Amino acid sequence: MSKTSDVTHLRLERPAEGVAMLVLDLPELRNAMSDEMTASWVRAVDELVGDPSVRAVVVTGEGSAFSSGGNTAWLASEPDATVDQLRSRMMRFYRAWLSIRRLEVPTIAAINGPAIGAGLAIALACDIRYAARGARMGVPFTKLGLHPGMATTYLLPEVVGAAAARDLLLTGRLVDADEALGLGLVSRVIDPEGFRETVLGAAVDIAATAPIATRLTKSALARGHASVEACLDWEGLAQPVTMATADLQEGIRAVQEKRAPHFEGR
Repeated sequence: MSKTSDVTHLRLERPAEGVAMLVLDLPELRNAMSDEMTASWVRAVDELVGDPSVRAVVVTGEGSAFSSGGNTAWLASEPDATVDQLRSRMMRFYRAWLSIRRLEVPTIAAINGPAIGAGLAIALACDIRYAARGARMGVPFTKLGLHPGMATTYLLPEVVGAAAARDLLLTGRLVDADEALGLGLVSRVIDPEGFRETVLGAAVDIAATAPIATRLTKSALARGHASVEACLDWEGLAQPVTMATADLQEGIRAVQEKRAPHFEGR
């Protein structure tokens, strides 16, 4: 595994061509989102946004947890702060972590262990979620006396639908990976042995697809469509863009020649 960057409480690795991996690295605190990790995350995302060689990004946790979420000591550290002061602090935190959505390339959350509260929100902000069998996840904000944050009341219904989101947010209960699969919270459950390697294999497969087509597809899914006609308006422009690329010609040749394509993003 090739490692290109070390930053506090986070690692940015380059395990394969076109693939970057962000590893939350504070295992002694179950990868709680420290100030140092938050700052490192912003720097790492900035680096990835500016790197045209990146075609897929994996987010995972070091050790036995994905992320236990925000540091509870930090949350209660300013009992005398005003609402406005607290709002400013939390908005900075939310925007820092949700910066993963700035990436135009597909992102995969590799949920290797517990993903709780804001930790699950990181995974929800990614395009795809795979979970290791036995991993538990949930949004128990109200059990702490907190309203949900980090766009959870938007992202969770978007992923699992309104009814399941109400259940998870209002009860605060945790679900295991198999129930999460049934809810649509994750799209695949993988045995813990070889979990990271399997997820990286999926990222490698994504990185091998035509990057222009993949980025436009991610954009279409992110923006949504108000109607079938609005969808056709988008696709009527986006598909011809890809039809004019050298990558399309390469893809057709590869099919005809019964070989894997080599896309260059042009």
